[in-house]
Amino acid sequence: MNLALIRRHFAATGGAELYLQRLIAALAEAGHETHLYAEAWKGAPQGVTLHQVPVRATRASRPPRFAEAVAGQLRGARHDIVLSLERTVSQDVYRAGDGVHAVWLEQRKRYAPWWRRWLIGRGAFHRNMLALEKRVFDPAVTRHVIANSEMVRQEILERFPFPAERVHLVRNGIHTARFQTGERAAARRSLGLEPGHYALLFAGSGWERKGLRFLLALMRRLEKSAPHVRLVVAGKGRLLRPPPRNVILAGPMPRVEDAYAAADLFTFLPVYEPGSNVVLEALASGLPVITSRFNGAAEWVVEGENGHVLADPADTAGLEAAVRHWMARPGARPVSAPFPLELEANVRGTLEVLERAFEEKRAG
Repeated sequence: MNLALIRRHFAATGGAELYLQRLIAALAEAGHETHLYAEAWKGAPQGVTLHQVPVRATRASRPPRFAEAVAGQLRGARHDIVLSLERTVSQDVYRAGDGVHAVWLEQRKRYAPWWRRWLIGRGAFHRNMLALEKRVFDPAVTRHVIANSEMVRQEILERFPFPAERVHLVRNGIHTARFQTGERAAARRSLGLEPGHYALLFAGSGWERKGLRFLLALMRRLEKSAPHVRLVVAGKGRLLRPPPRNVILAGPMPRVEDAYAAADLFTFLPVYEPGSNVVLEALASGLPVITSRFNGAAEWVVEGENGHVLADPADTAGLEAAVRHWMARPGARPVSAPFPLELEANVRGTLEVLERAFEEKRAG
């Protein structure tokens, strides 16, 4: 097959980009010709022909302008199948790795301060994203959709008239070996953790969406009742006020596997997350996971066996009970995962969908 892949910005360190690199490598190994259409890239993978899609626009109009520009370039190309990782309008297969924008806006309103709720979703950027989303989930525009979690699959089916048999669940995958190489003792020393400290870990940027504030509320609650508990925050973001003294802001960690090695429990409570790789990384590291039901990766958590799923990320009492459950069971690590963690399983599933779309297109 001659395949076109669409990703607006390519930077070799991102989760979607890692998936894309592995997919490109698998396609090349199978003898397929691969093309990548992007507005900008940094550290692009081997085995792919790059096509720059220049766009001059404001933040609000950039997504639809990019979609239009890609469509224009594809009209003059001869690709067998087009796989888009963006909300675009000229693809055979769309990977809904960003979830459903309409649901994200609803969740953002739900957990925002009352005085901010009326502003959320009102700008031109969100109107454009919702319009693009409506088009990408039009079965006349897109042949097949890949969802990275059952949560996202159901959101698509509930909100758009897309045939259920054409929405495929292909869960995320990671490079598991990386997350089994962390040096626990050295990592704990570098983070300022003492031998008696019980370390919770939060990893990620975009702290509003990923629910760091709920963990900070817990840490304020534990300052006196459990003074040996620490929260390590690996990632970048902005806080409106200084965190409690039992919180360690580690910043971005190039060797994030050391953060997992240093921790005793992974805590991640998003208000909306289509399918976070950090949950898979924690499980690969052997850590139990506490997350929210608004995380598509919650389906990786088997209640009481490898973690807990909170019905409400703002439930501080429920969060504390879950944390204390795992504090009382230090021998429960390492925990296991209910699905294959390796990225190869994800790549195989993606290839199956692409091959199906190709056969359908060839049959007319």
